Amino acid sequence: MTPVDSGPPLAVIGTENFYADLLGQIGGPRVRATSFLNDPNADPHAFESSPQDAALVADANLVIVNGLGYDDFMQKLLGASTKPNRVVIDVQQLLGLADTVNVHVWYDPATMPKVADAATAALSTLDPQNAAYFAAQERAYPTALKPIGAKIAQLKGTYAGTPIAFTENVAGYLTDQIGLVVKTPVGFMKAVEEGTDPAPADVAAERDLFTQKTVKVLLYNSQVISPTTSQIHDLAAQQGIPIVGVAETIPPSFQTFQDWQLAQLTELEQALAGAG
Repeated sequence: MTPVDSGPPLAVIGTENFYADLLGQIGGPRVRATSFLNDPNADPHAFESSPQDAALVADANLVIVNGLGYDDFMQKLLGASTKPNRVVIDVQQLLGLADTVNVHVWYDPATMPKVADAATAALSTLDPQNAAYFAAQERAYPTALKPIGAKIAQLKGTYAGTPIAFTENVAGYLTDQIGLVVKTPVGFMKAVEEGTDPAPADVAAERDLFTQKTVKVLLYNSQVISPTTSQIHDLAAQQGIPIVGVAETIPPSFQTFQDWQLAQLTELEQALAGAG
């Protein structure tokens, strides 16, 4: 289906690049999508906005934010400019989530279809002449997600109950769906996420998971690296524990959110299959 030429494309922002990718998939040529958190080598928690970012927000017709404190800098940018018809989709509010849950909600397979619904409704309001086009694009979105669901089901059938370790609870929603059992101390993961040093007891317990071969795989946040997480990564490698890197934004080597998630699941499958 081809969209109607109803004027310049809508300026839209997905604060994180996977939300911008979603907007691009739903909006097609009717949107010009931008993201702020898109550097696979940068810690998203350390992002600092610029005057150029403020200008982009001021011009945006539609903005998606993650919420849950993950992208709080957007509240200041949104508050600094007024645009009467601007739509803001806060994913935390959309999903009705408490402030205390794991912030990496895009790893929950149920999240992105709900964001797609909200984005389609918003785009249809902003550009009603193309409502039918947006609806058609949205119908294709869950189809593109199906291989992810199939891979999750396959992994659950084979590997549910397998003990694993994290450096940080990035992919927790995904590993919960598969039925993997995270053995890393909660205090260790929380400290890494907050950028503080884990308690010595938690570090010792984490190290024991590898020296005692308690876990089969380490899921390593490749975007948030510290001396502590690097040491854990190296210890896992020394002990022959397979390591799977997980990221907080789509790396540039992938075209879409779906490609990225499926690739990570495939890598996890290979690691689990090769674990001793």
